[in-house]
Amino acid sequence: MALDNLGFSSRAIHAGQEPDPSTGAVIVPIHQVSTFKQDGIGGLRGGYEYSRSANPTRTALEECVAALEGGERGFAFASGLAGEDAVLRALLTPGDHVVVPSDAYGGTYRLFDQVFRPWGVDHSIATVADVDSVRAAMRSNTRMVWVETPTNPLLGIADIEAIAAVAHEAGALFVVDNTFASPYLQTPIALGADVVVHSTTKYAGGHSDVVGGAVVVAPGALTRDGDSVTERIAFHQNAMGAVAGPFDAWLVLRGLKTLAVRMERHCDNAEAVARFLLDHDGVTAVHYPGLPDHPNHDVAARQMKRFGGMVAFRVRGGEDVATKVCAETELWTLGESLGGVESLIEHPGLMTHVSVAGTELEVPSDLIRLSVGIEDVEDLVADLGQALDRLT
Repeated sequence: MALDNLGFSSRAIHAGQEPDPSTGAVIVPIHQVSTFKQDGIGGLRGGYEYSRSANPTRTALEECVAALEGGERGFAFASGLAGEDAVLRALLTPGDHVVVPSDAYGGTYRLFDQVFRPWGVDHSIATVADVDSVRAAMRSNTRMVWVETPTNPLLGIADIEAIAAVAHEAGALFVVDNTFASPYLQTPIALGADVVVHSTTKYAGGHSDVVGGAVVVAPGALTRDGDSVTERIAFHQNAMGAVAGPFDAWLVLRGLKTLAVRMERHCDNAEAVARFLLDHDGVTAVHYPGLPDHPNHDVAARQMKRFGGMVAFRVRGGEDVATKVCAETELWTLGESLGGVESLIEHPGLMTHVSVAGTELEVPSDLIRLSVGIEDVEDLVADLGQALDRLT
């Protein structure tokens, strides 16, 4: 059967994962090897010579994630930020300008602000939920528009198709961080994105046991100079070397096999948690794109299959109460990261987003972010309820 005709779960389980030809193993082996025997100088078996350049386990992951995102080619990295760094170095040069979101992961903004700005790549901040804000931030030297959707941590929604049109009209590439949605809920390439990035640490891996990143390039994507985006990123992946190791690639590949069923449970639970928070007197605001009063709910409903497993909310009483709520939960684990089977709670202003304190991206001090896991939702709601009732 043609891969393109298969459903999401079938592709997740089979793309890049044919049974091993020598043993018949149905799971891709972990090729824990640094170098490969050559059949004469330059005589490579399957194109493998050194695992920085290519490794069969990593190839399987790259083929799978490309199939899930509808891309021309996928690349697996040692972390999400390693993948982002490779994209930026491959596609930008000093003197270029990038439009970045006003609500973004702190580590991503740190990369733009403290690594690439000193290198000579300038940036402007736009509210990605507002297409006009993105359009107003464009300059004559803008070479890239970068968005997250949903955003981290305020769960803003960018209209991918509309922003793609703005970027392409200006001759800029459009990059979408699809980590929060995962390819199960959203495929940005189908809506006009040129490049999709992921922290595969999150929903793709899904079990809080691996750190990784992925980059997927749209078919035929070209730079303004007419160069292949795929070839540029491939060169930088090999030249810079921040690749996913074989075991890490294997763990992410294993996670992708159950992504569809996990995301359905994440979404079910997140919707229930969001409804509970809406009705609690100690909560002043709930950020979840599945709520009808979310400012871009209609856009999310149009471009997402469901609304995801992330919820953020603000509490009455400010930072002091917010931090105490995070400390008082028992089933919800206080910790950074997201997308695992277990539920996590955190205070973004003092944890994942502390690096943007004092900037335009500073997050509210009374904000709590939830990564809603796949436990019994009644237990999750009860635990949040006891913590909020005690402190608000």
